[in-house]
Amino acid sequence: MARNKHPEETVQLILDVAFHLFMEKGYEHTSIQDIIDKLGGLSKGAIYHHFKSKEDILVAVTDRMTAESNRMLEAICSRSDLSGREKLQTIFKESIRRPVQNDIFTVAPDFHKNPKLLFSLMHDTIENVAPNYITPIIRQGISDGSIKTDYPEQLAELVLLAANVWMNPMIFGSSEKESYCKFMVFRQMLQGFGLDIVDNEILERLQELTAIYQKMAERNGNGENGP
Repeated sequence: MARNKHPEETVQLILDVAFHLFMEKGYEHTSIQDIIDKLGGLSKGAIYHHFKSKEDILVAVTDRMTAESNRMLEAICSRSDLSGREKLQTIFKESIRRPVQNDIFTVAPDFHKNPKLLFSLMHDTIENVAPNYITPIIRQGISDGSIKTDYPEQLAELVLLAANVWMNPMIFGSSEKESYCKFMVFRQMLQGFGLDIVDNEILERLQELTAIYQKMAERNGNGENGP
């Protein structure tokens, strides 16, 4: 039973259940009781022992979603064998290859139902990832001549928002064809900054994820997986 688990395992169980409910039903439409009902006997008191509120659970879910990505970013940033341009290319490839992406796209979340989760992820992108990881890489690229821009901070934000928000079919419901067109525009934009870093491998992976999302979204729309 869940109540017999060690505290750290209990926390992970709560976050697992909350993540799937937030993705399926939306944060606003998920109650603490909904989470309890999926925990196999864990009490409401046990949940509040670890989290003060549902919003605290949301913060923890978001932190867990971004922690793995940030560890990957830190490892790439610290490499001394890559230019700034090469680091950005490596980040794109490693980010889109991560197995967790399949899990997220398979759940087929509707971010229109999850405005707080979407805002939390975007806030982390602008306040953490852009200044702490991407901007230093762009500055390195300016120094080594592999990136052309006079505005490294703004370019870092633009690249991340375009890649993580504008090109994300889970936010705008883009079809495979629409995602392809966005990808081509994104690639052309980056080339203008000397960043020819998105290739056919990334395109194929993006199309794969979009197809996964569209399949599950259609099933949800038909009521087969709906709440």
